[in-house]
Amino acid sequence: MIILNHLSKDYVEGVHALHDVNLHIRAGEFVFIVGDSGSGKSTLIKLLTKELEPTSGKIIINKKDLSKVSHRNIPYYRRNIGCVFQDFRLLKDRNVYENVAFAQRVVSAPNRLIKKNVPKILSLVGLAAKYKSRPTELSGGEQQRVAIARALVNEPKILLADEPTGNLDPHNAWEIMKLLEEINARGTTVLVVTHNMDIVNQMKKRVITIKQGNVASDEQMGGEA
Repeated sequence: MIILNHLSKDYVEGVHALHDVNLHIRAGEFVFIVGDSGSGKSTLIKLLTKELEPTSGKIIINKKDLSKVSHRNIPYYRRNIGCVFQDFRLLKDRNVYENVAFAQRVVSAPNRLIKKNVPKILSLVGLAAKYKSRPTELSGGEQQRVAIARALVNEPKILLADEPTGNLDPHNAWEIMKLLEEINARGTTVLVVTHNMDIVNQMKKRVITIKQGNVASDEQMGGEA
């Protein structure tokens, strides 16, 4: 699903964000990406979403070479990738239903599909009863569930979660991770960037550690991936 071949990214200030990264992530995997602040994790996410271009190397997502995706086609490419962030990024002046429906309208989904898909995805994340609530009326965990529903409503093949539990207390953090695990069990490839090593250690998934722009280790619980 994701192939990185000799991927490097340098910034104009002379900072080497990523250096000669080689990774293969299979369809349906659940992978944690960990590392200190400034190690290159966020740069990697931005390269996968084509917010940034690599200095050298190749990125192949779902058999598509990203260097061949034109600027005009980036929105179409991104339809196959759902993104969840630490700060939720919800539209404060719209209710839960409208926040999730917005992602469908961006891709010009017809109204009949929106009316079918939004309630279905809100049920999946346990928020069917809160569809009329505004983000300000929800807890942090509920807001993150709305963000996950919005990321999933267009049925992306990959879900990228950048510090999805960073603003949550331990109980809500675990609830969100269980939800991501359930989404993965339904077939979505899930990549989670996190600093929360308690969660990483207990969930026993594949863990890729990045240090100073290099892949320092790539381990499945019980051995090398």
